[in-house]
Amino acid sequence: MNFDGVILDVCEVRIGDHCFIGPGVHIYTATHPLDPHERNSGLEYGKPVVIGHNVWIGGRAVINPGVTIGDNAVIASGAVVTKDVPANAVVGGNPAKVIKWLK
Repeated sequence: MNFDGVILDVCEVRIGDHCFIGPGVHIYTATHPLDPHERNSGLEYGKPVVIGHNVWIGGRAVINPGVTIGDNAVIASGAVVTKDVPANAVVGGNPAKVIKWLK
């Protein structure tokens, strides 16, 4: 993991072998209810994050709670990952979407 990164780990974060994690990457496991009354009660819970093997996460990307990133995936700089990323996918944007597939 590079400098200026954050892992907010109220839940398990698993990072596979041979991953590159760029500067300023944020990985979050903590989340809150959408309902304002529940949220105002202070209720907080977590969802684990799983990052596969040989994954490259570009600088300033954000990985949200409950996301699984498949092996060999590439996350573009500044991407906001809100859903699972399949193996061998290159994703980018906010929210992150598949840009291309690796061979």
